[in-house]
Amino acid sequence: MTSNELGYSPDGAETKPCGERQNLYALVVYIPEPLGSFLDELRLEMAPSCNPHAHVSVLPPRPLADEAAAISESRAAVAQCEPFDLELGAVEVFAATSVIYIGLSRGAEQLRELHDRLNRGALAYTEPFPYHPHITLGQELDVSQVEALRHLAARRWQVFQGPRAFRAEHTVFVQNVGGNTWIDVEVEPLRAAGVR
Repeated sequence: MTSNELGYSPDGAETKPCGERQNLYALVVYIPEPLGSFLDELRLEMAPSCNPHAHVSVLPPRPLADEAAAISESRAAVAQCEPFDLELGAVEVFAATSVIYIGLSRGAEQLRELHDRLNRGALAYTEPFPYHPHITLGQELDVSQVEALRHLAARRWQVFQGPRAFRAEHTVFVQNVGGNTWIDVEVEPLRAAGVR
C-alpha cells in the first residue's frame, strides 16, 4: 500500500528509502480472498505501477506524535466494536480528485462510526477530505483516461462471479516504510459485546 493507494497524499510527507519507517500511519480492513485478489488485479490493470493490497481505510494516513499511545487507543476502541458486514456496491468517481473507487452498499455507517470514535486523542488528524468509506481502484490517473478506466472497471466488476460481501472481524494498524511499502504493525480484533 502507499499513502496514495489509501486515497490520501498528506502534505509534507517526505519519501524515504524503503525500510526506513516514516511517521505515517493508517488503520485498515483488508479485503479477503477471492475478492481481494480480484480487486488487486483490477487495480494493476488500471495502474500497472501501483503496489496494491485491497482494503477499506478506517483511518486514512496520518502522522502521529506518539505511536504507542495511538496503538493503545486504537486497540481499546476497536475492541469495543462488534464485527460487521461490508458489501461492495458500484464503481464511482470522486469528482474533485478523479479517483476511481468502489463504494459500499452495506457497512459504511459502521465504518463512519468507527472512524469518528477513533479520530481523536493520539489518533486525531484533520483529514484533507471528509471521510467516505470506499475501495480505491485508481488514482493520480491521466484525467483524459478517467472515464475510459471507469468504464473498464465497471465492466470487470459487473462480470465478477465471486462474493461481494465479507465480515469485518479485525482492523490492521499499518505504517509506511518508504516508497510504495506499508507494513502491518498490529492486528486489532473487533469483539462481540461482552467478549474480552
